Amino acid sequence: MGLLSDDISICTLVGAGSSFTGNLRVNGAMMIDGDVDGDLEVSGNLIIGEKARVRGNISAKSAVISGIVLGDINAPEGIKLNGTSTVLGDLATHRLQMAQGVVFNGHCISLSDDDIFEKEAAKRRQLKEIKSKTLLK
Repeated sequence: MGLLSDDISICTLVGAGSSFTGNLRVNGAMMIDGDVDGDLEVSGNLIIGEKARVRGNISAKSAVISGIVLGDINAPEGIKLNGTSTVLGDLATHRLQMAQGVVFNGHCISLSDDDIFEKEAAKRRQLKEIKSKTLLK
C-alpha cells in the first residue's frame, strides 16, 4: 500500500474540533481529525483519524480510515480500515486491509489487475448513476 512506502508529509490538515463544508481538492497528502461535509479529491495519501467524520465521496491515492465515512471511497493503491472505523459506502481499490471491529456497509471492488479493476469500477459507477436517476423520478 502506498502509505507504507511513500513519504507521507501532510500538506493539508483538518484538525480536531474543526469542520469544513464543501468539496475539497488537495494536492498532496491530507489528514482529517475534524468534520468534513463534502467530497474530497486528494492526489496523495489520506488519513482519517479516530474522531473524524466525513460525509461525502473520497478519491485518493490510498486511504487509512479510523473514523466515520458516509460515502464511497476510491483509492487505487490501497484502503486500510482500522478497528475503530465505520464506512457506509462503496470501496474501490487494488488492496484492502480490514481490521476486526470495522463496521462496513456497502459494495467492495478489490482487484489487483489494473484493466479488470478499471472495467469493474466503471460498471459500478454506471450502475450507481442509473439507480440514482431512477430513484429521483
